[in-house]
Amino acid sequence: MRDAFRGRRQAEREASSGGRIGEILVKRGRLSEEQLRAALEAKSNDPQRMGEILLSLGFVSEEDLARAVAEAAGLEYVALTEDLVDPTAIPLLSEKALRKYAALPLRVEGGRLVLAMSDPTNVLALDDLKTLAGHPLRPVVALKEDIKKLQDRMFGINEEISEFMETSGDGSSRRGNEGSTLSVSRVDEGRPVIRLVNSIIRRALDEGASDIHIEPRTKELVIRYRVDGVLKRGMSAPLRLKDSVISRFKIMGDLDISEKRIPQDGRFTVETGDVGRPVDVRVASLPSVRGEKVVLRLLTHEMAMMGLEELGLPQEALRFYRSVFNRPYGAVVVTGPTGSGKSTTLYTTLGELNNVERNIVTVEDPVEYRIEGITQIQIHPAAGLTFASGLKHILRGDPDVVMVGEIRDRETAELFVEAALTGHMVLVTLHTNDAAGALPRLTNMGIDPFLTTSAIGCVVAQRLARRLCEECKEPVRVSEAVLRNVGFPFDLWQDKEMAFHKPAGCEKCRGSGYSGRIGVYELMAVTEEVETLALSRSSADEIGRAATRAGMVRMRADGLTKAARGLTSIEEILRTTV
Repeated sequence: MRDAFRGRRQAEREASSGGRIGEILVKRGRLSEEQLRAALEAKSNDPQRMGEILLSLGFVSEEDLARAVAEAAGLEYVALTEDLVDPTAIPLLSEKALRKYAALPLRVEGGRLVLAMSDPTNVLALDDLKTLAGHPLRPVVALKEDIKKLQDRMFGINEEISEFMETSGDGSSRRGNEGSTLSVSRVDEGRPVIRLVNSIIRRALDEGASDIHIEPRTKELVIRYRVDGVLKRGMSAPLRLKDSVISRFKIMGDLDISEKRIPQDGRFTVETGDVGRPVDVRVASLPSVRGEKVVLRLLTHEMAMMGLEELGLPQEALRFYRSVFNRPYGAVVVTGPTGSGKSTTLYTTLGELNNVERNIVTVEDPVEYRIEGITQIQIHPAAGLTFASGLKHILRGDPDVVMVGEIRDRETAELFVEAALTGHMVLVTLHTNDAAGALPRLTNMGIDPFLTTSAIGCVVAQRLARRLCEECKEPVRVSEAVLRNVGFPFDLWQDKEMAFHKPAGCEKCRGSGYSGRIGVYELMAVTEEVETLALSRSSADEIGRAATRAGMVRMRADGLTKAARGLTSIEEILRTTV
């Protein structure tokens, strides 16, 4: 009796929604009246649902249909991404039921389970899933293909974790730092831990992450990914897996797994399965009160192959920058915090300088990208090879261009200034907040400001802002009052119209609204006024104001003009610049 009642409900719902879906698609311009009539005629002789008929006839796309289904049912349509999934909601329903009904739990909200479904009009599925979950349901509509992809990923990881836990026993005897090398080795020789670790790396590569954080928490092991400069939670695993997973990463990076009291650094290379391109992975272990944390930095060679125009330097600044680094001698200083793209800027510059007529040598820690035709030296402090000693030896080897990965001490600073003044083009990085801060920073290191101002041709400061996804960004109007409040550089704006956009979110950008990053820059030339202020040991603020009067465009101003061209958003520029 109950099944018959549910069947009648289902039939009534299908009949009412079928015509409504067609009307919505016609209204949206996704379906013609002739196509709708043809689909209705086909449905009269076919038990399939209207949506299935429209797809089989090729009249609409799956996304158009899903959006129409959502509107017809009065539900929300979501561009499904992993960011929307709370891992704690997955176990509320079995894999078998979720795959049967093409559904995926997203989160529990207000006592209701938010459930992504490809067909929320299926009354039978809703009744069954509600009973199995033990929660009232709030269905939302998503593409069937997206649901299946996330199911494969979520359940694949769960299978690896489950198999690993079965293989490694109950783990009751392993707590804190008591896991011995022998027991870890036994686990590492099995396949489950290797597959689990490989799945963590594969997911990072699939999402375009730059870093992976493996962090022990109070009750779980959390994996987070940095995508386009922003950390987001990836997956979690039982805390008992901590020692084996972290030891596996340390073994891959050639670190000492028995040493858990001090930080360690290492690296390894992986090949991606799709195109076989190598990815260098830097591994850093950090001791913490909850156990070791491991951070992996993923370095792909494609980043070093960019052209200067792709970096995002304003045209006028780019012309001046080129004129400086193409001089026979002098220095270019690139500043910014860790992860601001300094290495990419310098490698791209080296790529333009690299030819048979120049001897180019670098000293780095580490060598992030290997470039054919350039001699690259990795420092090794334990063996006595530091930035300073490496630079000394480089200068004896007849270089034309020298790159120093980082100025960390007075000796290295003195050597780079001396090299720039004696017939070499020197490219260096420095950690300062802005371009104007570079000169006082070198002065504080004990370098005579007369020497630094004579050697340095320009200072480039930079940050990386997320680029708006071209597939889903939406136009937005911004009032003049708001623009004035955020400091928009009206005096620099040359284009006729502003084209501000905001992030929306789609499958391509995994719902974030952003895809990739763009550089935000300020370039300071060492003018007479800047030199005078540096010689008098003036503050970075005073030097910055003088450079601005001479034509330097501040980073925030550069970023806001990029937002006005629709490349990024105002919110992103406010987040990344001061």
